[in-house]
Amino acid sequence: MTTATAADAAPVLRLRGLNMSFGGVHALSGIDIDVAQGERLVILGPNGAGKTTLFNVVAGDLRPTAGTVEIDGLNVEELPARRRPQLGMSRTYQRSRLFAGLTVEENLYLAVLGKEGRRFRLRMGRRDAAYRDRARRAAANVWLDGRLGTLTSDLSHGEQRQLELGLATVTEPRVLMLDEPASGLSRGERERLTELLLALEREVTLLLIDHDMDVALRVAERVVVMHDGVKIVEGTPDEIRANPQVHDIYLGRGITHE
Repeated sequence: MTTATAADAAPVLRLRGLNMSFGGVHALSGIDIDVAQGERLVILGPNGAGKTTLFNVVAGDLRPTAGTVEIDGLNVEELPARRRPQLGMSRTYQRSRLFAGLTVEENLYLAVLGKEGRRFRLRMGRRDAAYRDRARRAAANVWLDGRLGTLTSDLSHGEQRQLELGLATVTEPRVLMLDEPASGLSRGERERLTELLLALEREVTLLLIDHDMDVALRVAERVVVMHDGVKIVEGTPDEIRANPQVHDIYLGRGITHE
């Protein structure tokens, strides 16, 4: 799907007038964004730009001070975070939420159980075997099929990031939200992450936030740049690379919000 095609499609996610305040601090101010089904949208900005706050509002971890969040036309800002996956939404976090004392396969298996609304049982039935198979296929999709029996605590940082992506995709989401997935990765690990993201099925809508342009602009079809809780500019990766406001933000020169 090209950027133009995505723009013409009905939005799977629509944000209107989002504001988020913590006391006197305005973390988000008047954010409007539409995301089409199958689009690859990257939200860029330096630390403190409001990117993670925006994700937390969309995912339901925070309730906005004002504004609306719509998924497939359904207003969901009153819907708790635990209900968002039922609408096809999945996300990762900056800080790992893996179960360190469990293996790769066990982490993925529990993610499938959670999506299906089932509980862990010592005796496995036919359905549980199918869930295990889904877990193993998810591990293969993120190049961890050779590490199924490895404890998460024994994985490298890059492998843990791969597992987090596996956890986010094993639930077969329609909207996948990745919060700085390249954070702390080496150059080689970032290359591997980029390959994984580019290989995602086109049925999956991808929202990725980062402050590092390296991976983001290779994956993006459209880019939104934030600064101090405000959406500054949006455009194609080439337009963002050439935008003087973006250069000013990343060089620390600052900008004036009208």
